[in-house]
Amino acid sequence: MLRLPPLGSIEAFVTVARLGSIKAAADTLALSPSALSRRVQTLEMRMGDALFERRHQALVLTPEGERLLEAVGPIIDDLGSVFEKLSGPGEVRLRLGVMPLFASHVLMPRLPRLRESHPELVLDLDTSPGAISRLGEGLDAAIWLAQDIDPRFYARKVGHNRIVVIGSRQLVESGKAPTTPEELKRHTVLVHRDMPHTYAYWMEAHDLAHVKPANTIQFDSGQLILEATANGMGIAFMLDTLVDNDPRLVKIFDDAVDSPYEYWFVCRQAALSSKAVRIFHNWLFSEFATNE
Repeated sequence: MLRLPPLGSIEAFVTVARLGSIKAAADTLALSPSALSRRVQTLEMRMGDALFERRHQALVLTPEGERLLEAVGPIIDDLGSVFEKLSGPGEVRLRLGVMPLFASHVLMPRLPRLRESHPELVLDLDTSPGAISRLGEGLDAAIWLAQDIDPRFYARKVGHNRIVVIGSRQLVESGKAPTTPEELKRHTVLVHRDMPHTYAYWMEAHDLAHVKPANTIQFDSGQLILEATANGMGIAFMLDTLVDNDPRLVKIFDDAVDSPYEYWFVCRQAALSSKAVRIFHNWLFSEFATNE
């Protein structure tokens, strides 16, 4: 019978190849970087070829490495699925990075349905900044706001967002709210620091790119924008998915404009083989199926 290389060496190679980092792969496999490197070296000795080369502090597959990954990657994924099925029921934990306002306004109201359909899944929610940079190193997946995502990651849009213009109910009832987009030049505009061009996109869609607001205030918190708007500090340009039924807030104009900023579900390609990631991913997009 033909002797195979150690399975641990093959798993180490596939994980490094997909994550592009010894450190990230070591964290994923709960190994020290030196132990992981030894496993990869064992496989390279067996193959008789170098499988990686280092370029600008990144590991890149050699042609031999690319051929091996294409051949054994799916096999490792299938083995992982087999052992997950045979291991029986038990707690499955997902470490999810998510932006605070999306968590409170969009995700939280839906979580009881997730708990009902998948009681085995435990969510660890992390609302700290920089979730994308921590994928594979503390986080399994993230829901993040961006115009686009680095193509090295798996990414899929969560629903669809449109820009709406909101103000305080008191401002509208006092008769001081703008009645046409042109009148925004007399008002202070509130925008999120991660979506600095929402005002410009909305105005350009109405052929009013030349109209500038009296003042612009940027916030790094969506919740603070909603509070500032409700307290009459200005008029906000926000995503419709984040505007709830706060009775203090009303839409200034009825129409909405497609947003260049979208929420994305993001993870490393290798994370898609994780049971926790697959459960949450499939549930999330079943929730948003009608919006895609």
